[in-house]
Amino acid sequence: MTKEIANWYKEWFDTDFYHILYRERNQKEAELFMKNLTTYLNLPEQANILDLGCGRGRHSVMLHQMGYKVKGFDLSENNIRFAKQFETENLTFEIQDMCKTYPGRYDAIFNLFTSFGYFEDDQKHLSTLCMIKEHLNETGFGVIDFMNVTQIKDHLVPEEKVLVNDILFHIKRYEEDGYILKDISFDHEGASYHFTEKVRALTLKDFEDMFEKAGIYLLDIFGDYKLNKYHPEQSDRLVMIFK
Repeated sequence: MTKEIANWYKEWFDTDFYHILYRERNQKEAELFMKNLTTYLNLPEQANILDLGCGRGRHSVMLHQMGYKVKGFDLSENNIRFAKQFETENLTFEIQDMCKTYPGRYDAIFNLFTSFGYFEDDQKHLSTLCMIKEHLNETGFGVIDFMNVTQIKDHLVPEEKVLVNDILFHIKRYEEDGYILKDISFDHEGASYHFTEKVRALTLKDFEDMFEKAGIYLLDIFGDYKLNKYHPEQSDRLVMIFK
């Protein structure tokens, strides 16, 4: 039995297998990033922050623990159901499509860990940016943390096997038609699964072009979670601060 999932970013993120595969994400690194980022932005006490594409709420919970009022949006019903266990008066989660309008205005809107570039239609990427701009308050900041495509292409690992929780994941990576793709295949309890992550290979220039169309002003660019300078050939991340 083989289960093929076409709408990858909704269905794949909605499975437990996604979280099993990526369970080793560095918690300390994420905490450092949130502290560095909020310090750099000099956000007011109890600032209202929107975590757009929040997953299971990892960054949202960190930001709430730092004293901010946080709302997390994600398209995955299972992710939001999981995240709701952490809800308090100042930490809430909702199912939401990021390219469609949503309530409220915020001191900061964060889109983290390459939670962008999933759409086949680039107009939806532009719509997402327009929504971010529309829902920032007058002094608010937008932040997109994206993969550094230039570095990724130069260091792409074509194939590997990863064993997690007795599940052997077969992973293939490649570039095709302007996307970075990752094929993930595995067997579990007598069923065979195959998912493909497909993320638009957006460069800094691509973002700059979209920012211009959306009327967004790019303030600063960083190349990692320590907020070091961005170097196209070397940096691990592309972190963009804008208004």
